[in-house]
Amino acid sequence: MNTQPPESVRRARESDAVRDAVRAGYAEIARSDPKPVSSPASSSGSGCCGGGGCCGPDTLSPEQLALAVGYAATDIANLPRGANLGLSCGNPTALASLREGEVVLDLGSGAGLDCFVAGPRVGSKGRAIGVDMTPEMLGRARKNVAGYARRSGLDNVEFRLGEIEHLPVADASVDVVLSNCVINLSPDKAQVWREIARVLAPGGRVAVSDIALLKPLPEAVREDVEALVGCVAGAVLIAETKAMAEAAGLVDVRVTTKPGYIDALTGADDPLFLRIVEKLPPGTKPSDYVTSADVTARRC
Repeated sequence: MNTQPPESVRRARESDAVRDAVRAGYAEIARSDPKPVSSPASSSGSGCCGGGGCCGPDTLSPEQLALAVGYAATDIANLPRGANLGLSCGNPTALASLREGEVVLDLGSGAGLDCFVAGPRVGSKGRAIGVDMTPEMLGRARKNVAGYARRSGLDNVEFRLGEIEHLPVADASVDVVLSNCVINLSPDKAQVWREIARVLAPGGRVAVSDIALLKPLPEAVREDVEALVGCVAGAVLIAETKAMAEAAGLVDVRVTTKPGYIDALTGADDPLFLRIVEKLPPGTKPSDYVTSADVTARRC
């Protein structure tokens, strides 16, 4: 007698396990204060994956990382305290070229970094909505709203509890969807892209910064990182990302790779990438396989 659960049940259990692990890891990050730069010898990993950029590198401060991935110094200086936790791998707010009056949705908004950067750009007639599945992150972001309002004079940012696979947002209600190093953490990325297409208004656009694979990881590396809940563990090939966005109904899907981000983390002795280097074939480096990528698309 076959006592194994059906394949659909097994996949659902695996997805739930991934979400629970991500939620627990990011709750840990949310409860902590942003860390100063630490030496490689003292690095022990942070949150759910032990380094790796969007999971909180140990060897760069949040400010250093934000500047390195493209945020302006003025953007960082004007943030509420603790909104930048060093979880970025790009600057989707700049990629989106936000305009006055637009409604912006940030997937996996964390402590609110991109919403607080987007808010002044869309102005008093626009709105920035963050969605995050981790109550601790949501609480931290909501506490930051008062400080944002005092600094900007705006009341145009809000945060909602929800999963990016099931967004608490009405159909065709937003102009721009942002995401910063988050979709790679989802166990059902195709569903995330379908949700993005659902909530975008006709003519709406997407600006995503994420971690992606240029080619499959060697088996030894894959087995190692699969034990970690993090950016590299969940990354898929660029072609897969493009195919999922197009299958969801989005058009003009473009992916721009930025290997310099991975090289910077490797050079900064990030713990995750040091582990990857140890298992790579001789003469190769992490950025031969892993890249930061900007993804843009639009809904017809």
